[in-house]
Amino acid sequence: MKKLMFLSAAALLMIGCGEKKEEKKEGSFEMSRTKTETKAAAGATSEAVPVDMDNKGIGPVKEVDFGDEIDMEMAAAGEAKFNAICTACHMADRRMIGPAMAGIYERRSPEWVMNMILNPDGMLKEDPIAQALLKEYNNTPMLNQNLSEEEARAVAEYLRTL
Repeated sequence: MKKLMFLSAAALLMIGCGEKKEEKKEGSFEMSRTKTETKAAAGATSEAVPVDMDNKGIGPVKEVDFGDEIDMEMAAAGEAKFNAICTACHMADRRMIGPAMAGIYERRSPEWVMNMILNPDGMLKEDPIAQALLKEYNNTPMLNQNLSEEEARAVAEYLRTL
């Protein structure tokens, strides 16, 4: 009796797990679940996050002078630091846990960027753009990486190359 119940259960399991072939009927609805890139997924900010080039943010940096040419030595140091600590959340050309970094200086002032790097806690508490970004990125806050101002400046220089 136990063997019969076991065989019946096994047969039902095999029938239930078998591959089901469906015929496609003409005129029937078909849905494709391929991911398409949207403006927001491409790294552009949504309408909820304003672009404000006059906002310098909350923190120690009051003025940044980039100069006309990129300091490639500083940018190389910034790239190394970015790759070591930032790529867990940021990519150059696509959004991940945080925004894409390419074109950041078209959306934010250099002072804002450096203050966000140096003082993310203060920025998230007081800066309206940082707060809007927090909401857009599922309330995932940027963590303080405890960089020096010199390290943050190198990362900022690297971001110019993207």
